[in-house]
Amino acid sequence: MAHDGATPLAALWSSHQNILTAIVSFAVAVALAALVDRALSRRGRTLSRRLDLTPESATRLRFLRRAIVATIVAIGAFVAASQFQALDSIATSILASGALAAAVLGFAARQTLANVIAGVMIAITQPLRIGDEVAFEGESGRVEDVRLTYTYIRNGAGARVIVPNERLAAGILRNDSILEPVVATDVSLWLAADADANAAVAAIRRAVPDVEATIAEVAFDSTRIKVAGGMGDPHTRASRENELRAAAFAALRDAGLR
Repeated sequence: MAHDGATPLAALWSSHQNILTAIVSFAVAVALAALVDRALSRRGRTLSRRLDLTPESATRLRFLRRAIVATIVAIGAFVAASQFQALDSIATSILASGALAAAVLGFAARQTLANVIAGVMIAITQPLRIGDEVAFEGESGRVEDVRLTYTYIRNGAGARVIVPNERLAAGILRNDSILEPVVATDVSLWLAADADANAAVAAIRRAVPDVEATIAEVAFDSTRIKVAGGMGDPHTRASRENELRAAAFAALRDAGLR
């Protein structure tokens, strides 16, 4: 009876050996990647508490963890694909023409590879780190995560802004907390062309102590007044700028200026 019960299983394995091996290989790789990710994540939190890791180290460790997990999954996918002779013969014929294969694969995966390479560059050069206050292409907020292909920024409204790493590496980024522990408060106000800019500057200086108000720009239809406040924590810059802007507008309103 044991022999008869084993025969169908043996027949099933014999007829679908490649498919079953591929499924098992990929499933094992995914499970191993999940275990490694959980272990490294737990270890990273422990190190952060014990060693008080700097933002640079925390960013690199998180990026390295994601790279290891992605490598395990990629190996599992490769092992699974290698179980099929059809795919193996196709791959062999394609690889026989290396230039063509490189061109096709490079074109198909250009964007993904560019984002991954840019992510590696960001992790190494550290133009931004987890926890930094940054501004990029009109969006500003705190860096929440730096992944293999995308960087996550949480803005003041609590929404996540997801930026491709390639675009981030090639663009102009403002980082308010990378070199200095404090950052200045700086706002601009625009006056109508016929408004008295000098009176506006004087009114702001009288009403708001410890600020520097100057005429920054004179255009055909308006004048820009720059108001610079004190230094403070980069994470409170937005709130400090809002308070300074409100106080400066109130001073202009009380002086009868628009």
